[in-house]
Amino acid sequence: MSSFPGLAHIAITVSDLSASTAWYSALFGAAPVLDEDEESGTFHHTVFALDGGMLFGLHTHSTSGAPSTFDERQVGLDHIAFQCSSDTLPQWRDRLDSLGIEHGGIKSAHYGSGISFRDPDNIALEFFAPPA
Repeated sequence: MSSFPGLAHIAITVSDLSASTAWYSALFGAAPVLDEDEESGTFHHTVFALDGGMLFGLHTHSTSGAPSTFDERQVGLDHIAFQCSSDTLPQWRDRLDSLGIEHGGIKSAHYGSGISFRDPDNIALEFFAPPA
């Protein structure tokens, strides 16, 4: 084995598939490439193709767990970051503004710069630019 493989896809569980599909379609500027019940019948997935071959999936399950909203302080996912360059961060900020998506503005640190925002289920997202 030469190196650890990169991520192939991310899948998140959402509370309202229709609303989340519309929200992510606007954010990504693209329609899903897949929208179907998984063959086991236990969940439905809607999948977007992102640059670099990465897939981003939205899931709903046929059985429900405890109702809740996302909280990064709980064990599990903290946030998802979409990589960009520091030159394009202002464009992503402007895109979020044009879509009416609240965000924390561009924040810079020694390890990179980013813009934090949340999806309809309060899942923490970020546009992140590593240091040049």
